[in-house]
Parts: sequence; structure tokens; C-alpha cells
Amino acid sequence: MDSVLFEQRVKENSDVGGYPVDKGWTSSPYGQRVDPFKGVKAWHAGVDITSRNKKSIVKSLAGGIVVYAGERQGYGKMVEVDHANGYVSRYAHHRELLVSEGMVIQKGDSVGIMGDSGRSTGPHVHIEVLKNGKNVNPARFLVKN
Repeated sequence: MDSVLFEQRVKENSDVGGYPVDKGWTSSPYGQRVDPFKGVKAWHAGVDITSRNKKSIVKSLAGGIVVYAGERQGYGKMVEVDHANGYVSRYAHHRELLVSEGMVIQKGDSVGIMGDSGRSTGPHVHIEVLKNGKNVNPARFLVKN
């Protein structure tokens, strides 16, 4: 019985879903949009979320292992979490990272402080979700409590 309950808790912790910023809202959706720098249509592989509090804590959508925490071209300060079920989530443009590579985190744990590092027009968090290495629309995983 204990092992069944443990497996259920692990599965719930690794299921991608939740909302990364308290009192946040979507400022730019997934898909085609006008690039804010070039003014032409371009693909946006994630969802941008902002908040009135420009230093909001960014929380993980699921538990897993931090496989990347650092600077990445265009993303600025970024965190990537492997959820061990084919899903990976990315959180970009942080002011400050609160995790490091190799850390095991739980669903809802803080991964960084929202910011505007990298290719950004202002403080927000850019969320991407990948399934088996391919981008999927993160909006379907964004659920406010």
C-alpha cells in the first residue's frame, strides 16, 4: 500500500500543470505573433506571463530535476526542468535564478525571480513546455488555483 501511495505522489508531482506566477496574466500567447523587435510575424514557442509585481517568484509547473540553470542566447537567465515523463519545462528572462543544475525540485518550488534578461521588452517569465523534445502549447498546462 505504501508503494502505491508513493507512486501516486510521484506521478502527481511530475504531472505538468499549475501557474508559475501568483497574480500573473498572459502577456503574449503561444504561436504566430508580431515580433516586438522586428515588427514582423514570427513564431513564439512559449507563453509570456507578467505581473504587477515585477519581482515575482517563478514556480515550477511540476517536479523534476533541474537540467539547466544559467544564461542562454535570447532566453537570458533560464531554468530547464526535466520531469522524467517526456516533458521538459523552460522558464526564461529571470532577474535571478534560485536553483542550480542537478537540484531535485517539487511542483510549485521557486525556480527564479521574474525579470527581463535576454531578448525581452520588460519583466516577465517566458514558459515553454516540450514533449519528447518538441514544443507544445504551454497554455494547456497553465491552471490558476
